[in-house]
Amino acid sequence: MAVSLPTPTQLLDVADQCGLSLTDEDVMSFRALMQPSVDAYNVVAALPDEVPLVKYPRTPGYSPDSDENPRNAWYRKSSVKGAASGKLTGKTIALKDNIMLAGVPMMNGSSTLEGFVPDFDATVVMRILDAGGEILGKTHCEHFCMSGGSHTGSNGPVHNPHKMGYSAGGSSSGSAVVVALGEADMAIGGDQGGSIRMPASFSGIYGMKPTWGLVPYTGIMPIEIFVDHTGPMTASVADNALLLEVLAGDDGYDPRIRAPVVHDYTKALGGGVKGMKIGIVREGFEQAGAEPAVNESVREAAKRLASLGATVEEISIPAHNLAAAVWMPIGTEGMTQTMMFGDGYGLSRPDLYSTALMKAHRGWREQADSLSETTKMMLLFGTYINNTFGPRYYGKAQNISRRVTAAYDAALAKFDLLLMPTTPMKATPLPPPGASREEVIGRAFEMISNTAPFDITHHPAMSLPCGMVDGLPVGLMLIGKHFDEPTIYRAAHAFEQSGDWKTM
Repeated sequence: MAVSLPTPTQLLDVADQCGLSLTDEDVMSFRALMQPSVDAYNVVAALPDEVPLVKYPRTPGYSPDSDENPRNAWYRKSSVKGAASGKLTGKTIALKDNIMLAGVPMMNGSSTLEGFVPDFDATVVMRILDAGGEILGKTHCEHFCMSGGSHTGSNGPVHNPHKMGYSAGGSSSGSAVVVALGEADMAIGGDQGGSIRMPASFSGIYGMKPTWGLVPYTGIMPIEIFVDHTGPMTASVADNALLLEVLAGDDGYDPRIRAPVVHDYTKALGGGVKGMKIGIVREGFEQAGAEPAVNESVREAAKRLASLGATVEEISIPAHNLAAAVWMPIGTEGMTQTMMFGDGYGLSRPDLYSTALMKAHRGWREQADSLSETTKMMLLFGTYINNTFGPRYYGKAQNISRRVTAAYDAALAKFDLLLMPTTPMKATPLPPPGASREEVIGRAFEMISNTAPFDITHHPAMSLPCGMVDGLPVGLMLIGKHFDEPTIYRAAHAFEQSGDWKTM
């Protein structure tokens, strides 16, 4: 679409937004002075965009019906086969529906984006296909990923793989469910406040949030650059390490990536935990809503790691109780200014922009009443904060995040890993149809207190299943030093091999 000069009325409206008073003469003058800028914009508009070419054939696929998709985990099924051979040959992979798969519809959980079709593949997609994997389709996620539950997506709730009517966790809910049910070998999730690890905990699978900047986020709809992570969700530790091995490393686009330290993660498997020091973080067991049976299951898992040769000791990190509050201005204002008013990206970042997504996502403004209650609340509060205070609390939270990071780093200087429950509780019932706003929002954020801190400190953190309570899984979280995913995999694999987590 060509860019034209603002009409006099449009220019007066813009001036009012800028706090400027313009005379008719001013309007005529500024309009004339803007013409060279308009001409430059139209040169850019006429040029072809610069995006990666699509390498492997695929079709738009289809939306499975409830008979094929009883837990509502899948959004779109579309088989895309990659290279003839590679590390992922024979593996099937599902993608969270905030990940761009060219030619296949994407809605990121929101009806306001329905009908959008990406025109290039995310980096993680290209790496999976180049490694010989087969992508099976896209999985349902929460509405613009604004929930740790599995009930806010425009296409309805996603049900727990172990118990219908219960949350699967979110926002990568569908990805967790298809892996837990064996409908895909592996899946990719996203994590800004815990959205890989919380569904892994509720659904009983392995979910790794890698160190920030290890896996390129290119081609995935952002929320806020400082907390955007993507990573593997799998039914085994070995598959998790294998998939991370394929995904990790700089892609030349993502500004989040700064000299990542990449390993052969599968080589960490079988190393055992003998001689490893693990700190049990007391504050992780004292969060609001903590269930005694969940805490007990995680403590028993810690004892099992000790029996395998690790030195396990309880420690205190008081900053852990502040970290979720420090996350709040970053997550709230980042989401408001970047994902919403910034049309998915915002400005001032040397990224690979999906201009097609930016154009499509602008439509939320005309359909704002269709947004989820969680998105509405974050949007209202973030806009109020920006209008009233500007971004200074965002800036202060960024500054304080370094202090929080240092507190965990100090503990990790003495211990190889930290340990706590992934979520304070096991999966909770899905809100019923017609539930109050308070229940919908409460169920969306009740479980994030242990996971959100590591999105702002950028430490790698993995949820692994460690037991069952009342027929629902319990998740244990291991946290490591930056770029030390191998040590997490060593411990997780040793624990996995020590017995069936469902009977622990």
